Amino acid sequence: MAENRKPTKKDEQLEKYTVVDKGKKLTTNTGLKMAEDEFSLKAGERGPTLLEDFHFREKMTHFDHERIPERVVHARGYSAHGEFQVYEPLKEFTKAGFLNDTSKTTPVFVRFSTVAGSKGSSETVRDVRGFSTKFYTDEGNYDLVGNNIPVFFIQDAIKFPDLAHAVKPEPHNGMPQAASAHDTFWDFIANNQESAHMAMWAMSDRGIPRSFRMMEGFGVHTFRLINDKGESHFVKFHWKPVLGTHSLVWDEAQKLSGKDADFHRRDLWESIENGEYPEYELGLQIIKEEDEFSFDFDILDPTKVWPEEEIPVKIVGKMTLNRNVDNVFAENEQVAFHPGSIVPGIDFSNDPLLQGRLFSYTDTQLIRLGGPNFHEIPINRPVCPFHNNQRDGHMRQTVNRGQVSYGNNSLADNTPETTPPEEGGFEHYHERIDAHKIRARSDSFKDHFSQARLFWNSMSDPEKEHIKEAFSFELGKVGEPSVQKQVVDMFANVSRELSDTIAEATGTEKAVGTESQVTKASPALSQENTTFTPSGRKVGIIAADGYNADAVRSAAEKLRAEGAVIEVISAKGGELTGSDGTKLGVDHTFLTGESVLFDALLAVGGKDTDRPFQHDARYFLLEAFQHFKPIGATKDAAAWLEAENMNDRPGVVLEDNAADFPKAFAEAVASHRFWGRDIMN
Repeated sequence: MAENRKPTKKDEQLEKYTVVDKGKKLTTNTGLKMAEDEFSLKAGERGPTLLEDFHFREKMTHFDHERIPERVVHARGYSAHGEFQVYEPLKEFTKAGFLNDTSKTTPVFVRFSTVAGSKGSSETVRDVRGFSTKFYTDEGNYDLVGNNIPVFFIQDAIKFPDLAHAVKPEPHNGMPQAASAHDTFWDFIANNQESAHMAMWAMSDRGIPRSFRMMEGFGVHTFRLINDKGESHFVKFHWKPVLGTHSLVWDEAQKLSGKDADFHRRDLWESIENGEYPEYELGLQIIKEEDEFSFDFDILDPTKVWPEEEIPVKIVGKMTLNRNVDNVFAENEQVAFHPGSIVPGIDFSNDPLLQGRLFSYTDTQLIRLGGPNFHEIPINRPVCPFHNNQRDGHMRQTVNRGQVSYGNNSLADNTPETTPPEEGGFEHYHERIDAHKIRARSDSFKDHFSQARLFWNSMSDPEKEHIKEAFSFELGKVGEPSVQKQVVDMFANVSRELSDTIAEATGTEKAVGTESQVTKASPALSQENTTFTPSGRKVGIIAADGYNADAVRSAAEKLRAEGAVIEVISAKGGELTGSDGTKLGVDHTFLTGESVLFDALLAVGGKDTDRPFQHDARYFLLEAFQHFKPIGATKDAAAWLEAENMNDRPGVVLEDNAADFPKAFAEAVASHRFWGRDIMN
C-alpha cells in the first residue's frame, strides 16, 4: 500500500482475510502442524502409499480443485484497488451518498479485460475491453459494469449467446483464439445489421488501446438517477482517463502479442508499483425525463451514442487506482460484478440489453463461483453490514445466530426489517407502464447506419485509414466469399469509400447501393481530440559505455519531470559508464527488450558501439519509426538515423537541430504518434 494513502474500510476488511505465510510453520487446513511434507506415508520405503495419509489427500485434493471455470467472456482480465471522490454534491440529480459527500473517499476495485479470448490469451488483440468498477459504498456495493466502447453489437440481450458463439473460436476446429477475423463473426455481423455501429468502433483504434491507463470507460446503457424528491433523470456514465485516450498501431499490437502477452497487465502493475497511479474522471451525460423523445435516436438503444456536443459530459469526480492486488486468484478471478448491484439514487431504464444483463450476471456467478454465497468472498463483500433471511448453501461463511430465518416473525421482533425510502431504503422508480405483452422491438431501434456514419464522419483521415486497414485485414481472413460480399454490401450503407476498400482488398465485387446521407459529426469521438502529455509514457534510452552523460542527464531529468518513465537499453546488462564516469543501470538488452515495449526511443550511443550494436540499435529505431513513434538522437547517434533515412522526418528530434533538445524531445513524446510521417521512403 502506498505510504501516502490512508487505509479504507475495504482495506481493513480484506486485511482480516489476508494471510502472510513467510516465517510461519506448515500446518494442515485444520491447523495441525506437520513434521514432514516431502514424502507420502508408505508401507515401507519402497511400498505402496497408504490411504490413511490425510495430509497427502488434503494437499492433492485442494490442488485438483484449485481452478474454477473461467468466465465465458471477459476471461482475460486484470485488476487493481483504488478510491473515488466526488467533486461536488449531485443532490439535484441523485440521492446516492457516494455522489454527494465530497469529504468521503469510496474504495473501488476495477477489472479491465478483453472479451473474446480465453484466460491464457494475449492482451493486445483487437477486441472490446471490459472496464468494470465496484464501488464499496456505505449504502452497499454499486457495480458500474462497462466497456471501453460506448455502444454494443446488439440491442436485445436474447441475442448475446449468438454474438458470443459467433466471435468465439469456431466449434469445428477451435480456431482462432481471441480474434474476430474469421467467418462466423463476420457472418453474424452481416446478418445482424444492428451491429454496424459497434463494428466501426471495434475496427477503429479503440479496438487496440495503448494501455488500460489510456482507455476510456463507458457504462454503455442508459440508467436513471433518482433524487430525494423521487425525480428521475436519464444518465450515461463515462470514465475519462487523465492521460488521454490513446492506442497502438496494428503491426505493433500483433508483435506485442508475441513479445509480451501480458503487456497491458504489466503496464498497469508497474505504473502502480512505481507510484504513477492511473486516474480517471467520472463523467455523466444527463437528460431530463421530459426530453426522452427529443433526439434523432432512441436514448434507450444500446447501439447508439449520445453525442457529447448535444448532451455534454458533466465531470463529477475522480477515481485513482493506487494498490495492486495481493493475490490474482482471490481478487481478480473471484470478483463478481453485476449491473444489478445498485444503491439508492441509481436505477435502471428499459434498455432491453440492460434488462437481460440483470438476469445473466447472477446466473453465471452461480456456476462460476460455486453457489449462491459468492457475495461472501472477501473481494465481493460490502463494507456496510448486511442482514437478511438467506441461509446455508454451498460455501456459506456467515455463522447466523438465533432460531429465526423467515419473515414475518414475532420471535425476533419481525427483524431484519425493511427500511422506508425516506430513511435510505431502496425503492424502484415508479414508472407508468401501459403496454401489450409482446416479443418485438421498437421502430425507433431500426436505424442501424446513421450513427455508424456519424462515427465515420467524426474520424480524422489517419483514423479512417486505420479503419479501412482493419476491415481489410479482418475480411481478408474470412474464407467464405459470400460472407465477404455481404459485409461489403452492408457497409456501403455507411461509407462507399470504406465498402469499396474492403471489396478491393478481398477481391470482391463492389456494392450497389446508397450510403447514409448523415453529415453530422461528433469531434469528441476522435482520439485526436484528447489529452496529450509525456506523463505515463515509457521512453527507452539506447546507450553504450562512454555515452554523453550530460545529454542523457538533461533529457532524463526533463522527461521524468513531465511524468515519463525512463528505461535503458544496451547490448548487455549491468551498468554503463558515462563520459564523466557516472554509472547508468541497464534495464533491457537488445535481446530481452523490444522497440514495441516503448512509446518513444532516445538514441545516445557511446564510444563502445561496434557494428553489431549499431545494427541492433538501428533495428529498434527503424521499427519505432515505422510505428510513427517519437524518436530522439544526440550527436553521437544521429548517424544511425541518417543511415536509415529517418532524419528530418516528423517526430524525429536531433540534438543538432534543437535549441533546447530536452524540451523539444519531451514535446514530441507528448504527441504520441506522427501520422504525417512517410514511412515508405
